[in-house]
Amino acid sequence: MNRPALLTALAAALYLGIVPYAIHRAPYYLTVLTTASLLAFVSLGVWLTFTIGRINIAQGAFALLGGYVTAILTTRAGASFWLALPAAGAVAAAAGTAIGWVTLRLRGVYFAMLTLSLTEAMRLAALNFEGLTQGATGILGVPTPGPVRVAGRTLLPAFDALNTHLAFYYLAAGLLLAGLAVVHRLTTCRLGWTFRALRQNEELAASIGIDVPRLRVLAFTIACAFGGIGGGVFTAQQQSIYPSSFGVTDSVFFMLYCFLGGLSSVFGPVVGAFVLFLSFELLAGLRQYQTLVYAIIMILTMLWFPNGLLGLRPRKPVGALGAMFSRLRPTRWISARPATPQGDSDPPSR
Repeated sequence: MNRPALLTALAAALYLGIVPYAIHRAPYYLTVLTTASLLAFVSLGVWLTFTIGRINIAQGAFALLGGYVTAILTTRAGASFWLALPAAGAVAAAAGTAIGWVTLRLRGVYFAMLTLSLTEAMRLAALNFEGLTQGATGILGVPTPGPVRVAGRTLLPAFDALNTHLAFYYLAAGLLLAGLAVVHRLTTCRLGWTFRALRQNEELAASIGIDVPRLRVLAFTIACAFGGIGGGVFTAQQQSIYPSSFGVTDSVFFMLYCFLGGLSSVFGPVVGAFVLFLSFELLAGLRQYQTLVYAIIMILTMLWFPNGLLGLRPRKPVGALGAMFSRLRPTRWISARPATPQGDSDPPSR
């Protein structure tokens, strides 16, 4: 086993074994880590869209959609949570396919602004379709996951019969590990290399026979499924869903988690989500200054680690604030034209 795999296995064993054993009697800490795991899982979908060269700020919309699908199926149709959860992912994926087939033709800031508008449109739809979503009142009384039975044998008891906070912790942690395994497998197989080819140059990829539109939609569909599943678990944990449960701010944060952790590694959104969310909770004692201090820390981190916490070595801190902001200029990693040695320069034209 190589070193990265060994470190990953140790981290998984720590998160599934030692951490819950140490805090199993502390509901607050269990809830905080559960939420961080769900945020990291949803952010994995955003990171996947970055691999095809698209900035996705619509993940909050699909998390909200998945949450409402789970709430409606469990409260009105009487479906089990374990059936409603994959249905939430499937509905979000289907919506992502239909939307992505049209919108993914846009690039850069145009696609980003469109996805940002999509998040707000989903919130307004949940607010106005009162017959289905109960409007601003939301859907309350969403049941917690029930037992899992196969051939008359109970494989997993109902969450109400267990330590509910600890059960949701294990559900979110298992979901995060499964999401990491799926995304890691996607990025290391042939499909992942094809996604990277789209990010580099879509025209060149199309010229060698790659079906660019289909692969773009495929990546976006998988990302939307992650959002729908994460929103479904969040709804079951909170036992309620409102139009404001996931909004534009949440979609922006899902993107920031990827930036802070680093886009070069599949673990980037996980590290970014845990660092940002846990640091915000640790600053709760500052009360009205919490958001201000949190924003300053985030800005300084982005300045000193422009490639993310898992990226390259940090920049040296500078003394003057103006010098810090001067570093925001884009870096030219690849020059447009190779430098010509002084001795081999072309003679001036006559």
